[in-house]
Amino acid sequence: MENEEQKDKKQIALNIISSKSKHKGFGAGSIDLNSVSPVIIDGGVAKIEIGAMHAKSKVERGIRFSTNREDVPNGRQLWIVWVAVDRTAEGQHYGGMTACEMWIDQEAKRGWKILADHVNKLDAALKRKIILDGLGNVEKQALKDLLISKNEEWWNASSDEFKQALDTESE
Repeated sequence: MENEEQKDKKQIALNIISSKSKHKGFGAGSIDLNSVSPVIIDGGVAKIEIGAMHAKSKVERGIRFSTNREDVPNGRQLWIVWVAVDRTAEGQHYGGMTACEMWIDQEAKRGWKILADHVNKLDAALKRKIILDGLGNVEKQALKDLLISKNEEWWNASSDEFKQALDTESE
């Protein structure tokens, strides 16, 4: 009985309703986050960290965040990069990516990030935009290496704009 009730329940999704669209029932206008993965770059190492989708990555757990950068004077810089995958008739490829800065002081259990920036950048990646402002060559190379190692076919099928965004000065 319990399983049947669970099957009958509709899955809840994040709904986007604007004046341009008319809400047409439960789940209308929902965003599909299945095509986006969060990558954390820490100390020049890039890793896919699904927990970052809900601000619960390993490095974020137990950290009290502030919007005041001065609250984290001894923090280290980390990046969350939202990477979106496109699915087309020709196949899949990397479509968009955006980088968000954050600083974490593990010892003090304090951190700095602007949540609105993280949300807006996630939205931009979903819209297949490429925004890597502030990302240095070490971070770009780490991200590029990760994406190629995860799926070289997707990398090869990605746009020139996408690939060029991860070019480093040393190349």
